[in-house]
Amino acid sequence: MALRVLVLNGPNLNLLGEREPEVYGRETLDDVERLIQARADELGVEVAFLQSNHEGMLIDAIQNHRDWDALIFNPGGFTHTSIALADAITGCEILCVEVHLSNIHKREAFRHHSYIAGVSWGQITGFGWRGYTAALDLIYSRLGGPEA
Repeated sequence: MALRVLVLNGPNLNLLGEREPEVYGRETLDDVERLIQARADELGVEVAFLQSNHEGMLIDAIQNHRDWDALIFNPGGFTHTSIALADAITGCEILCVEVHLSNIHKREAFRHHSYIAGVSWGQITGFGWRGYTAALDLIYSRLGGPEA
């Protein structure tokens, strides 16, 4: 059975390619999803994608995929504010890799703290869209790859 990984994106990530491209890159969310899907196909991993600007919808998605193998999560601005999202990850016991396009630790001080990091297997920050495929590779090697 193939690994199943949910790729979840939070608020404002629907504006990728338009919003501050010097910070977040020129790729659109559709572009990023195509790149992730291509890598998933190479690995034989099933992926599903969801983006929402609404915290409750993100919580619902995590809960609805709690029987999946892993979560790649860019919580956007909720990174720094949402105990509820952290609780959802903990409560569902899903392996989570937190991803950020920009390096949140080199930005404004309020962006340095992540509620998600404490409940994640790891955090990848500052590598643009490549952070998502790196997360997928790491999940694969931990759960289903040749080194697993």
